[in-house]
Amino acid sequence: MITDTAIDWVEAPAAVWRRHRNGLRVIRRLDPVQWHQLQGIERQQLALAANTERFLAGQPANNALLWGARGTGKSSLIKALLNRYAERGLRMIEVDKDDLVDLPEIVDDICEQPYRFVIYCDDLSFEAGESAYKALKSVLEGSLELPPENVRVYATSNRRHLMPEFMSDNLKSTMVGDELHPAEAIEEQVSLADRFGLQLSFYPFSRDVYLQAIDALFPETANRDRLHEEAIRFALGRGVRNGRTAQQFYRQFGGLTFSDSAARSGK
Repeated sequence: MITDTAIDWVEAPAAVWRRHRNGLRVIRRLDPVQWHQLQGIERQQLALAANTERFLAGQPANNALLWGARGTGKSSLIKALLNRYAERGLRMIEVDKDDLVDLPEIVDDICEQPYRFVIYCDDLSFEAGESAYKALKSVLEGSLELPPENVRVYATSNRRHLMPEFMSDNLKSTMVGDELHPAEAIEEQVSLADRFGLQLSFYPFSRDVYLQAIDALFPETANRDRLHEEAIRFALGRGVRNGRTAQQFYRQFGGLTFSDSAARSGK
């Protein structure tokens, strides 16, 4: 049996499951990202906040799947959520995909705690032949025993259905009269994602949203035209505009005035 006796949930807002030690470890250095710092994902923020507030209030709330393009703020949104609601009793446990087989035992040992727990699975997806998702299914909707009332699963993924999708699966679908009957493989793919009642999609940033993120990171810069010019050039060099690209631009050029060619030269 997995125990959480070493975790003081009064002081610890988050922990991570460590397979090699067969237990939870307190996360002592949380990412400090704040809710107001996130740009371009206001719709997703509102939906996730509403669901989480219902959960904290003891009202019906859904498991949540944040899926879509890379670097668009899915993981940052979860981290900011914890920073926003920890003082209201939200606690978070990060579990790697490969450790989901231990999820029922982890949940058993927190279901009597007076806190509300989000099980956080980052970059969740499964390949053909993997079976760890079966443990996740039981926690999402229960088996003979209902899922614990104080636990929800929030996951991020680049895949909408979490499972690989092959053209051959679609070819096995059949028509019966006017009704389309999906192949068994497609039903299996969709059935896991269907257990997440809240599904939020994330897409690459438009040019304007990307520049909003840049402006938020460089609030003191007066020469906005030069700043935007260099930020667009930076994004073109990476082939994508998203929040991660904006953060990388800031880490490389933060502190520059952009009054001359300093950014372009990297000095």
